[in-house]
Amino acid sequence: MAKKTVTTFQNLKNNSEKIAMLTAYDYSTAQILEKANIDAILVGDSLAMVALGHENTYNITIEEMLIFVRAVARGAKNSFIIGDMPFVSYNLSIEQGLENAGKMIASGANAVKIEGCNEHILALTKRLVESGIPVLAHLGLTPQLLNTLGGYRIQGKTAEQAEFILECAKQLQDAGAFAVVLE
Repeated sequence: MAKKTVTTFQNLKNNSEKIAMLTAYDYSTAQILEKANIDAILVGDSLAMVALGHENTYNITIEEMLIFVRAVARGAKNSFIIGDMPFVSYNLSIEQGLENAGKMIASGANAVKIEGCNEHILALTKRLVESGIPVLAHLGLTPQLLNTLGGYRIQGKTAEQAEFILECAKQLQDAGAFAVVLE
């Protein structure tokens, strides 16, 4: 089995084939997903809640995320591993985002996931891709924006909101994101 890459996803899309992506936080689960030939494994910041018992995703740090990324990378050598950038690990500056995304890649991730679509996120996406770090964008219900969204609420319920999300997806694509998670 060959290592999956961004090109793998483009080829699957071009051939109208489905892409399988699941979440894993540990070596053993990553091994199972690898054997099942899962295309991508997301090491999500949701592990703060489901593995560490926090009330939300705000409480996990980049250093903690790197531990889980390394574990998953050891268990899944051929799957495409996406490291979720935790809250405020990329929001303060482009330099901070580049540094922390670089840590994700050095720990075994093949790409990073970032949430949102403001000017900073678009500029960061462009800069990360220019630096050789693939970006998976995340729109819609974005848990890191929980406090500004007013809780876990369905996004894009009106035509105007849906149009805004679609426009954001196009802007992120133009900035270089290889895919978008729409939640």
